[in-house]
Amino acid sequence: MSRGTLPAGPDRTDPVVTGVWSDLIGQDAAVRVLRRAVAGDSHAMSHAWLVTGPPGSGRSNAARAFAAALQCANGGCGTCNDCRTALSGAHPDVTLVRTEQLSIGVEEVRELVRRAAMSPTLGRRQVIVVEDADRVTERGADALLKSIEEPAPKTVWILCAPTSDDVVVTIRSRCRLLSLATPTVAAVAQLLERRDGVDPALAAYAARVAQGHVGRARVLARDEKARNRRREILQIPLQLTGLGACLTAAANLVEACAEEAGAATADLDARERAALEEALGYGTRGARPRQAQAALKELDDQQKARAKRFQRDAIDRALTELTGFYRDVLSLQTRSGASLVNAELEAPMAVLARRSSPESTLRRIDALLGCRTALEGNVAPLLAVEATLIGLVEG
Repeated sequence: MSRGTLPAGPDRTDPVVTGVWSDLIGQDAAVRVLRRAVAGDSHAMSHAWLVTGPPGSGRSNAARAFAAALQCANGGCGTCNDCRTALSGAHPDVTLVRTEQLSIGVEEVRELVRRAAMSPTLGRRQVIVVEDADRVTERGADALLKSIEEPAPKTVWILCAPTSDDVVVTIRSRCRLLSLATPTVAAVAQLLERRDGVDPALAAYAARVAQGHVGRARVLARDEKARNRRREILQIPLQLTGLGACLTAAANLVEACAEEAGAATADLDARERAALEEALGYGTRGARPRQAQAALKELDDQQKARAKRFQRDAIDRALTELTGFYRDVLSLQTRSGASLVNAELEAPMAVLARRSSPESTLRRIDALLGCRTALEGNVAPLLAVEATLIGLVEG
């Protein structure tokens, strides 16, 4: 039976959000619900939760905070050993799962199910947090279903996904749904200033262009290279003068995203391979244990899959930036009065706005969204991006 969606809404009597909840900006309604559950409200508590929200809304942070609060004697003070270890992933009764692969397979899920059946060793509950529940395979979902249907008495599952539709219906129907909202630009900027010590002007810029995505805003505020990459991406619409320019821009974009993925995974790949070779006895008088090559091949395949995911994520970020660009163009065309995401590019965007119609801009936005769908369907990145940039020219 479905547990339904928990109620949301403003409540001016709520205390100031502190402790493990302090970084959940703009999520007052969700925090109220989770606090009631931690406090023992039988109407709020469930053995299985599905936390949803747009990218950057803080799904993982909310799940970790809830896990910590469930272990804390003070409901999530943020300073005790239970809170600190739960948030970091070191608590023996809190399992945090975040895959760097394209999916979470059945064997990994079965291991989680075995852990979920165990009694807590130190804490109050056995808490399993799956930050990428939308990546669980169909067979993995089948393995997970029985554990959620017949949970151990002190086990709590916390699944995270962008939307409830990203999780198979048999799983989501047995979870209590908690929906997060996109934080406001002002709230994100304040968090960057308070938590990360970012200059107010830079914090305001990063929050605005990240469009409520807390993690993206933090990267942009702290990494000048990321800001430069973003500026290069936003020049693409101004450079698309014909077919040749589209093909060149697509090749450059895909290559840049591949390099970004390679840089992000290189150190991790090397550490994983070194650890596996040591475990297999490589380097010990030239030893080559039986099945070593198969193990190394499996690791290589996993690392390639991770690099593919990182490249796809980098392309997706670029498509998001371009969508924001054309959203601004549409705003200028329709004189909507909405604040521009890319206010510093208002002059060149105004030129594009005069040269085309709102209908053609909407078709360009549809082309960008279609590219994201194509990439999810494993279309070759270069082909997908080439087709999309040509679509931007044709309108």
